[in-house]
Amino acid sequence: MSTGTPHTAKAFDQDMDQIRGLIAEMGARAEAAVTNSMKALIGNDQDLAKSTHADDKIIDRLETEVEKLVVQTIALRAPLADDLRELVAALKLSAVIERIGDYAKNIAKRVGQLESKDFLNSNKQLETMGEIAAEMVRSAMDAYAKRDIDLARAVTARDDAVDQLYKDLFVDFIGFVAKNPSSATEIAHLLFISKNLERIGDHSTNCAQMIFFTETGQNLPDA
Repeated sequence: MSTGTPHTAKAFDQDMDQIRGLIAEMGARAEAAVTNSMKALIGNDQDLAKSTHADDKIIDRLETEVEKLVVQTIALRAPLADDLRELVAALKLSAVIERIGDYAKNIAKRVGQLESKDFLNSNKQLETMGEIAAEMVRSAMDAYAKRDIDLARAVTARDDAVDQLYKDLFVDFIGFVAKNPSSATEIAHLLFISKNLERIGDHSTNCAQMIFFTETGQNLPDA
């Protein structure tokens, strides 16, 4: 519950509604960026890749808006306890979501650079990894909107699947290059992409941990 006079409390609630709305928009755009960057990669859709790259600037702008509003709210409303914790978490969340957008942008930048798609055509694990990473972003944002600590826990559990896929892909990459030396450039690009997806999973987990802390005041225990 917000502290202060009824007028101050109402103003704080309005500020928080605006901040939550901005973060929700950031999350939706970041999820779309992950999904679209992988669609562009699989389908070699350079137009989709370019639009995904361009849309990252919107996520950057939204982060700046969140940062300004959080600082303004702290200065004007002097929040305490739970309110201050949520504001600090919102500031951290916006920075993490912005990084997710950057990773998706980096994937989109690789579209059109592959000399071949032999590995992608024969191995669907990278595509699966992208689907799980996008799902993690969406679930983290659902947990934030619903203040659902159980959903936050579920997000962190999914990170194990992403990490395992990354490890499996690394082994597959090495084996594929050993049999197809001419595909070394393709594999180098795909290794970069898989690392970006692994980082998206990590950052989604970070979001979930912040949401859990905001709601409980405690760190999310390791699974």
